[in-house]
Amino acid sequence: MTDIRFSGLGGQGVIRCGLISGKALSLYDDKHATMTQSFGPEARGSACSSQLVVSDDRVLYPYIATPSILVSMSQEAYEKYVPELGKGGTLVVDEDLVKLKKVRDDVTVYAVPSTRFAEELGNRIIANLVMLGFFTAVTKIVSPEAMKKALPGLVPERFLDLNIKAFDKGLAHGEKVLKEKK
Repeated sequence: MTDIRFSGLGGQGVIRCGLISGKALSLYDDKHATMTQSFGPEARGSACSSQLVVSDDRVLYPYIATPSILVSMSQEAYEKYVPELGKGGTLVVDEDLVKLKKVRDDVTVYAVPSTRFAEELGNRIIANLVMLGFFTAVTKIVSPEAMKKALPGLVPERFLDLNIKAFDKGLAHGEKVLKEKK
């Protein structure tokens, strides 16, 4: 079983990251996944997260206590959730929005300029898709094909091609980072 927390600020598409990943895993990668979400009283700008429990077997308890993977797209989310990251966990951050403080030695850290890449593609709102592509490459929890199949219905149809382009940009960067780490 793998516990994943996507975190950031309201409006960054953090909840959508959980929805897309859960749909990809459940419908296209033959895994079991449940998603829960939490957010502050403000619709945008407050801390929010989506939690995903992934398993080869049926998920009996949908809530996570200690995530093994933490994705942080904001400084506030990073500071709030990094203490909960499990031993030997994986931390994935937007390198332009999150300034790392002392990270435990047992944590593997991956950083991507997801917001900058999204801006280069013409719209910073797709930073979450850049992050999902990067997450897919570095964690190997879900296949790229499943993630792309999960997008229709969860992103606006008129922006589907742009979202796929953003996902591919993050995926390519993640693959590059993995090659460099070897």
